Amino acid sequence: MTQAYPLNIATVPASCPFLDTVVRNWLDRVGGEASSTGRSGGDSGTILVPGRRVARALMEAFLRVLDGQPALLPAIVSLGDLEQQSLFPMTLDESLPPAVGPVFRLAMLARLILAAPFFTTTSGREGGTIDRVWPLAQALAELMDDAERNGVDLHETLPKAVTDDFAGHWQKTLEFLQIVTEAWPAILQEEGRSNIMARQVALIEAQASLWADMPPDYPLWAVGFVDGSAGVATALEAVAALPKGMVVFQGLDCHMDEELWEQLPPTHPQALFHEFLSRVGVKRSDIALWGDLLRPERENLFQHVMLPEAGIARWGQPVGDVTPSGISLLPAADSQQEAQAIALILRDVASQPGRTGALVTPDRGLADRVRAELLRFGIHADDSAGEPLVRTPTAVFLRLIAQAVAARFSPVALLSVLKHPLVALGMTPGRARASARLLERRLLRGPAPQPGLEGLRRALDVLQEAQRTDNGYQADAPDSPERLELFLDKVEEAFGPLLGVAETASVPELLAALLETAERLATVEDEGHEADQSRPGSRLWLGEDGGALSRHFVELMSHTGDLPPQPLKVLEGLLTASMAGKTLTGLRGYQGGVELAHPRISIYGVLEARLLAFDTVILGGLNEGVWPPAAESGPWMSRPMRQRVGLPSPERHIGAQAHDFVAAVLASKTVILSHARRREGSPSVPARWLMRLSAFLEGQQITLPHHPALAWQTMLDMPLGEAMPVAPPEPCPPLHLRPRQLSITKVDLLKQDPYAIYARYVLGLRALPPLEEGAEHADYGNIVHAALERMVQQHPSTWPKHAEQTLHRHFDEVLDEAVVNPALASWWRPRLHRIADWVLAQEYWRRVGRLNCTSYTEVPLDYTLRGLPGGEFRIIGRADRIDLWDEPGEAPTGRIFDYKTGSVPRNKEVVEGWSSQLVLEAAFLEKGAFEGLPALKTKALTYWKLSGGMTVGEKKPIPGPRSGASLDDLVSPVLEQLRTLLADYDNPSQPYRSQPWAGKTARYSDYTQLARVAEWQLAGGDEA
Repeated sequence: MTQAYPLNIATVPASCPFLDTVVRNWLDRVGGEASSTGRSGGDSGTILVPGRRVARALMEAFLRVLDGQPALLPAIVSLGDLEQQSLFPMTLDESLPPAVGPVFRLAMLARLILAAPFFTTTSGREGGTIDRVWPLAQALAELMDDAERNGVDLHETLPKAVTDDFAGHWQKTLEFLQIVTEAWPAILQEEGRSNIMARQVALIEAQASLWADMPPDYPLWAVGFVDGSAGVATALEAVAALPKGMVVFQGLDCHMDEELWEQLPPTHPQALFHEFLSRVGVKRSDIALWGDLLRPERENLFQHVMLPEAGIARWGQPVGDVTPSGISLLPAADSQQEAQAIALILRDVASQPGRTGALVTPDRGLADRVRAELLRFGIHADDSAGEPLVRTPTAVFLRLIAQAVAARFSPVALLSVLKHPLVALGMTPGRARASARLLERRLLRGPAPQPGLEGLRRALDVLQEAQRTDNGYQADAPDSPERLELFLDKVEEAFGPLLGVAETASVPELLAALLETAERLATVEDEGHEADQSRPGSRLWLGEDGGALSRHFVELMSHTGDLPPQPLKVLEGLLTASMAGKTLTGLRGYQGGVELAHPRISIYGVLEARLLAFDTVILGGLNEGVWPPAAESGPWMSRPMRQRVGLPSPERHIGAQAHDFVAAVLASKTVILSHARRREGSPSVPARWLMRLSAFLEGQQITLPHHPALAWQTMLDMPLGEAMPVAPPEPCPPLHLRPRQLSITKVDLLKQDPYAIYARYVLGLRALPPLEEGAEHADYGNIVHAALERMVQQHPSTWPKHAEQTLHRHFDEVLDEAVVNPALASWWRPRLHRIADWVLAQEYWRRVGRLNCTSYTEVPLDYTLRGLPGGEFRIIGRADRIDLWDEPGEAPTGRIFDYKTGSVPRNKEVVEGWSSQLVLEAAFLEKGAFEGLPALKTKALTYWKLSGGMTVGEKKPIPGPRSGASLDDLVSPVLEQLRTLLADYDNPSQPYRSQPWAGKTARYSDYTQLARVAEWQLAGGDEA
């Protein structure tokens, strides 16, 4: 480009308020009054800026500098805004092919990937689904954008990227990339369109040529640009060459030695400035300096810290004043501590009137944590990143629906949908939630039902009457739930569109079924019944987020019809992938008509914070791989391939990040440099810039102070004053509230953990089983008990010759009747058959003729102890099996068996009375307390441990041969011991203590957390 005028370029020191300086120079050089020709608006001048955030900040700077004085402001145009077309004349805009739509481009690229021979032979059946292909299409689109941004024609250069000495898979990759060099350009030509980035670059370069040929008669400035790619360098050169043009940079170093300037690596903060100045042939001595250094010692410090490698030796020479005043470190232990400390700093800034504070970080995870921590103090930070479309309520709702169908309505997936605030199912939202909670309590807690809605119906059909009692109805008040049968009908009807989809269907059909299902689920009571009412489920599309989501689905359904049919399971992945990178900006948050976003506390990404200054800024996430990011060459090409193609090195992006880091450090008065020693559980390295800064200051015998926010964070959740440990609970309820009935299985619990009895029977608290509970213990034991019960009931005495087939059949029948996951049933079946064989081996004597033994199973127990201080006390229960032996000439005797599929009480525990169930059963048998059996003396007590594993079964007699006690020694005193125990708790002053005996605690307890055992045990509260 021929330059008719010398280039007009200026720089503003990074420590000087950039935008305010630009505004003052504009007003000094251009003025703000309307001209005599009557021109207005943009005719009074135009200022080009990198993005919309900077445009808004520049407008605020004009208002701040003018301080209420009237003025005619210039047009402020964001050059990087693809939607901003006011800069370009209509004739210029129409001369270029229109840009292809982003969704159309990704859909077409996905179709090309699915059809590519290389992809179809390597991806396999599972790889060829749209949810996996869409991210690949996005990666191809980014490759094309990268090439067009840097002026590289992939059609010409990509075939030369691989030489013979490259690994073979790179040649295969090159064949695959023919999609972007041949197939996609053919589609663009057929459609008469261009790529988005290609159109933007062409528009900017065409406008630059137009400015050169016909210079505008109004001032035209370009301010704050760093990266000259995507045609920006051409535009900047054209603006600088205009008679009334001006390009203004931030923080260009005009004092670095020329020798070092020419050796700048791509990772240096000044590298991109060097690249532009070399392109336009301008020396740094010809660049004007606007503004004075506000923090010269800090500017001097970072000029030395960021010296290129060739200049590191100068660290040992006199460097002048490098005092790091206003800079402190925040070395957090992990990301959570970092977020909490940053939130405390911003909370402190917010408490100081008029002061502004901001977190600047590329780490969205850290930004989200800080935003959440600030809510603790009632501060809604203004987050420049906006809200990701994929995380808006309706988008989350749609993804949950897709997950539930793909998971065949597993408990967690189904409840995630039914408990969503948007669900109403034709009822009021409160009634729908109450019904979902009832479904959870009745069917979904505990072992998972069989997959699908039919599994839920089967589980409801076999629900025992006792399980239909609802103990949680008060939690739903004032809403009352629907009957479960009717509620399941509504759920099945709502999911009908998705359940009716074929095994594979076109993507638009899948999306249409998903949207219809969502609207049915979201329909509220009486919605759509009248002509003037809104369409059922239309509340999904209300607001800015609903509008953006509806537009996204219109585009997605319009452009995916040509894709191959897809299975239903791809929906959730497709939604997530297609919405990746889409955000809603400008949602500052309103509640009750009041704006929630704090006017002085902000969270910015690195690009959004460029050119901005604050009273206090925290540069967060300063870890290698985060800020700066890892220098990766991308998924399609190696570094040598990128070099041969003509693409810039990955380190170029680090140079831009380094410039933003230095500018942010210099621009604000108070700067906190934050990093975490561990990220996601792994050790993390501080950013290279922090390491350089520490090394340089150490050589100057200067230490950066640590910000006190870490100390604040450690005190955040500490109690005021000295910590007061909690005492063990000792509830003493009045006598009339204490239980007068216990199951025989709870007697030992009354000894080991009385508080559990208090919580269960006095407070009436019952723990909910977890969702999708592992069924290894509860259901497995029930199946073993039920199968043996059937066998003994059918053959209480002599077993037939075909006993083996009969017992195996009983185990199979009980397993088939149980509501168990099919995979788990397949694993259990051989174990149960091994148990059957072991039982047959133990009971061989039943097949040797007539016996004098009759077996009773699941025998009910009911015994009342009288004469206690509090009145009668009832003990109930069941015995697994009692054998009645009636030998000729001898008194009948009993033998009691207890089946265990888990652990068996140790003999010592039984002898000492901590596991007394079997001994108590023997004593109650002598009292005739078992239904249908006479009073019998017990001859033997036996545990059968039935696991079906490596050790299939074991017999454990009570007492054991080494116990030193006889059965009579255990049975004789046990009822009196029980009477004494119950009498103790008939004393109103006797507390129900939690785990009062050290080392003698119950194996399982639902009330340990309620009793705060971990707290008082740690404080020594169990020593009493």
